[in-house]
Amino acid sequence: MGANHTRSFMKNLTRYLGLALKLLVFLLVLGFALKNSHTATFYSYLGYVWQAPLIVMLGLAFVLGALTGMLALLPTLFRLRREIARRPQAGEADTIAQITDMPAV
Repeated sequence: MGANHTRSFMKNLTRYLGLALKLLVFLLVLGFALKNSHTATFYSYLGYVWQAPLIVMLGLAFVLGALTGMLALLPTLFRLRREIARRPQAGEADTIAQITDMPAV
């Protein structure tokens, strides 16, 4: 009973520490957003000008960077999935060959 109690206590403690960490990160980002609420100007091609709070521009830059990173990983992801799909077929053939090569007792 003591081991189960300790395990459940550690599980709850980990859950609460995770929630506290998430709350801390949220508060830090919120404070950063409040400190950087002044307007920033983005100049693009063809004379396009966009004005928005700095935190909005930083958030969009972060999201665009994350999306670009995921798009860059897609070819590798598809290649690895193809390799994984091919491996079990070869593995099954080896297993069948090993089983049938065994001498009958």
